[in-house]
Parts: sequence; structure tokens; C-alpha cells
Amino acid sequence: MSLIKQLWITVLAILLLTLGGSLAVGLTALRGYTEQEIRVKNSDNVNALALSMSQLDKDPVIIELLMAAQFDTGHYQLIELHAPDGELIARREADGRIESVPGWFVDLVRFDVPPSQAVIQNGWQQYGTLTLQSHHSFAYHSLWRGAIRLVAWFGLAALVGLLLAGWIVRTIRGPLEAVIAQARDIGARRFTTSPEPRTRELRQVVQAMNRLSGSVGQMLHSESEKLDKLRRRLQQDEATGALGRDAFMTQLSTHLESDDERANGSLALVRLTQLTEINQVLGRARTNELLRSLSLSLTKIAQAQGGGIVGRLNGGDFALLIPGGEDNDSLAKALSAELEALRLGEASVSLGLPSALCHYAPGDTLSTLMAGLDGALAAAETQGDLGQQWVETQRSDLLYTNHADWRHALERAIAQGPRLASFPVVDAAGDLLHHECPSRLHLEGEWRAAGTFMPWVSRLELSTPLDLAVAKAAIDVIGRDQAPLGINLSPASIRDAHFLTRLLGLLKAHPDQARLLWLELPESAALRDLERFRLLCRELQPLGCRIGLEHVGSEFSRLGELQDSGLSYLKFDRSLVQGIEASAEQQTILRGMATLCHSLGILAIAEGVASDAEWQTVLDLGLDGVTGPGVRQPG
Repeated sequence: MSLIKQLWITVLAILLLTLGGSLAVGLTALRGYTEQEIRVKNSDNVNALALSMSQLDKDPVIIELLMAAQFDTGHYQLIELHAPDGELIARREADGRIESVPGWFVDLVRFDVPPSQAVIQNGWQQYGTLTLQSHHSFAYHSLWRGAIRLVAWFGLAALVGLLLAGWIVRTIRGPLEAVIAQARDIGARRFTTSPEPRTRELRQVVQAMNRLSGSVGQMLHSESEKLDKLRRRLQQDEATGALGRDAFMTQLSTHLESDDERANGSLALVRLTQLTEINQVLGRARTNELLRSLSLSLTKIAQAQGGGIVGRLNGGDFALLIPGGEDNDSLAKALSAELEALRLGEASVSLGLPSALCHYAPGDTLSTLMAGLDGALAAAETQGDLGQQWVETQRSDLLYTNHADWRHALERAIAQGPRLASFPVVDAAGDLLHHECPSRLHLEGEWRAAGTFMPWVSRLELSTPLDLAVAKAAIDVIGRDQAPLGINLSPASIRDAHFLTRLLGLLKAHPDQARLLWLELPESAALRDLERFRLLCRELQPLGCRIGLEHVGSEFSRLGELQDSGLSYLKFDRSLVQGIEASAEQQTILRGMATLCHSLGILAIAEGVASDAEWQTVLDLGLDGVTGPGVRQPG
């Protein structure tokens, strides 16, 4: 039984006991008082009447008339006169019925008042004995009216008491439900905090749980910072904070080989020329500051473009990767502006900062891209200190030449409905966790991968209708195959309240399929819009959906900001997995990340597993699942 029900039962029991006790005490006292009054009345009246009769002549007619007169003027049940030998001389008796008072009440409070007697004298002799008994109807009426008033007043007091008790219970229920919700969150390893209620006992409980959540959050932040520091030491250039050459090339390879929107984008190469001469003029410390400033300028562009990556390839060569970006003018202008500001900010030496840019698309190879950029950068150097050159390539992936054609084709393909590819995600036992299902759209007679059309979907603001179409397709496939499916949501969709409303409606209409649906977003998208992501989790979790993040790695230190959102799983980026069987430091990083995930009840899954050695290593490190080109479909 719930505490609230126990409180209500206690309140009602107290009210009923109070009513019963008040009625019992009140009626008992009033009954005793009334009996005493009736007894006094009987005694006074019989003595007065006997005295009157003693002074009269003892004519039977006169005696009877006096008795009749007395009987008619008072409330009497019985008046009778007996001779000394017991013979009845005269008698007057009323009907014993009591009107307007329930019989059960009369039986409950029946008066016990014996008749009063007095002796009538005739001179020095006894004439007779007079017996008188009052009628009790008036007393029963009075007692009944008193009981009704007592019940009425008590009912009013009880109503006020119930209203007050209801208000008190509501003031307890809110904080109590918050405590219960926080306890459930902690039980599910979501270490949330709650405002402290005014009730002392509940406040003490909430304070204790808040301290627990704070301690876990502090521990999580500390451990994730340590892991991120180790990751930066392994992957980043110490002097500039940009990714090292190997780490950047791994990221670029991962993007080129991916089956989503990352497979299409822009790549830039920037060179700080005459680095040896600059080092001689400025000194090593000032030169490192200059290189760090160049890295920060490129990072600023990467963040503005969304999801960009900066790497230092060697001494003065930096690379900038912008997934999904195809706006030539925007990227080129932003890059020129940052490089010019950097050049003008260094007055002690003349800086040469030529740059080269190109697009990459599905099917491009790493060697081809870098060779093209090297040639374009050499050409840019001949144009001056801020020379800029685009790599001239024939875009074989360019299906349409203008915005109108792209919009028409995409809207038609989305209306037709996407097709879902399928790649297995398996657990440590080799059983299926879910199928990763990137979308395909039918364009120019073929089913095209997301890398081909996603940049244009984002540019034309068609992400919301595409995500809804993918969700509908996933619901249909789940309904047919009864297998769990994972689909991607775009950052633009989680910022669209209309999309969330329609998605909720779709999932509520198919509750069985919703419980087999896994939804995931890029790590960067969730962290850029924390409140929207928390809202998405809060709305979808009751439906049984699992929500996770993909490509996790560079911002893992911010996991503490999401630990109360209800994440179900994380997919760690390919750059943390590639070659892990031969890297003790990578193993330390991934093991620590998996441990932190498990402490919060979050599944840890490795992306991009390409070989059995990588597969076995990540499972030995404690990860819960793997996906990638080397992962086979469970038999």
C-alpha cells in the first residue's frame, strides 16, 4: 500500500474516531442531563399535585377533574391515583408513540426514569398514593436535534479537515514523487539531482541522494578528463592541439569509407611557408604560439561549419576537413578571412599562408585527394602570401547541376520512400543487438548512399521530411521482420518541434515496433544542443526506444553533461578502434571509456571494426558490441 493511501486512511480513521467519540460523549452527557431534569420534573409535579389534592375535598369528581386538568396542561405519560389498599381511583395515560424520531435512536438512548410518587392526605389519614410519569417525547426530540446539530458541525469541521489534509498530502506528494523519480533514476544509473523539499525527512533523503549524484558526477568528470587527456596525448599534436598526421589520416579514411553524410564534404590544406626562417627570427616559443594560433583559426572555421576536424600533417602544413560541406564561397571566404587576420596580427615577420581546397565524395581515394591538394597548394604559393586554389576535378558524383533540380529530385525520392540498408551490430556473444540501417534514396535510376545526397538534403532543409520517411520505413521493416533496427536522426530534426510531435505520433501508433527501434545522432550534434537532445530522450524513452550517440571520441570528456539524459548506448569512433590490437594506449583509453559507460548503464559499442583481431581486442576490453566491415551477420 502506498504512503499516500496510508495517510488518507489514517486521516479518515482519525475523523471517524473523533466523530464517534464526540457523538458518544455528547449524547451520553445530554442523556444524563435530560434524565436528571425529567426526574426533577416528575418529583416536583407529583408533589405539587398531591399537595393540591390534599387541600381539597375528596370528592371523586373533583379529584378526577384536577387530575385531568394537570394531565392536559403538561407532557405526561401517566397520572394515576391508588387507594391505600391498592384500588385504582383515577387514571390518565397518553399514547406512548414518539413521532419524528427514528426508532433506532430511541432504542439507542432510551431514558431510564422511574415514575415519581406522592401521598395524598385526608386530614390525618392517607387518602391515596399519586403516581406521575412525564412523557419523554420532548426529551427524545431535544436529544435528536442535538445529535443532528453535532453531526452537522462535525461534518463541516471534517470537510475543512479533509480539504486541509488534501492540501497537506499534495504538498507531500510532489516532493515524494520527485524523490521516487530520483531514486528510480539512480537505480537506472542516471545520477540526477532534485530541489530540496521543505519537509525535513524528505529533505534529508534528497540531500543524501544529491550528494551521491554529485559525487558520481564529479568522479565521472574526473575520469573522463583523464581519458580525454590520454586520448589527446595519443592523437593530437602537442604544440598546436590539432590532430596528428596519423590520427587525421585515419579520420579522413573513415569519412571516405563511411556510408553516411560524412562520405561527402570539403578538404582544405594550409601551409605556413618559410617555417625555418620564421623559427630563426621569432624563436621556438613564439613560433609554436604562431602555429597554435593557426590551428585555432582553422578550428574556429571547423566549429562554425559544424563537425569539422583540424590536423597538423607536418611542420607548417595543416589540413581542415569539413564533412558535408559543399558551399565553395562560404568556406573559401571564411578561410581567407581567418588567414588574413592571422597574417595582419603578426607584425614582426611576414607570413605566407597559401591554401588549397577540394571536394571529396564517395569513391575518392586518400592518395588522389592529397596529391591533388599538394599540386593546388604549390600553385597557390605562386599567387602570393594568401594565394588560394581550388582543385579542378570532374565531379562524377554530381547528379544535378542546380538547386532546383536537386530539390525536385530529393522531394520526389523522399515521397517515393527511402530504402534501408542493413549492417549488423553484434554483442560479445555474437548475437544481434540491432541492424544499422543507413538510408538510400532513388536518384537518377539508382539507389544512392547517404553520402551522395545528404549535403544537399541539409542545404535544402529537407532533413526533417527525410528523417520522418526513414522512421516510417523502419517501422514497416520492424513490423515485417520483428528485428531491432537502428536509424540516424539529423541535427536539424531534433531542433524541429514539429518533427518531434510527428515522430511521437508515429511511434505511439506502433508501440510494439517502437520498442525495437534504436535512434542515434552524432556526438557533436547532441552536445551542441543539449536541451533539445534531453527533450528528445525524455519524450521517446517512455515508448521503449533506445537513444544513443555515434562517432563518439573527441568530446567524450563531456559525457557527464549527458549522464542524466537517459542514453542507452554509445558508438565509439573508428579512429579509436583502428589498429587497437597493437596499441596499448588505445586499449587503455577504450577500456576506461567502456568502464565509465557501464557505470552509467550505457552500452559501449565499437564502430568500424575491420578485422577479427580488432573485434576480439575490443571485446576483451569490455565493450558490449561491435559494428563495421569486419563484423559478420549472426548465423
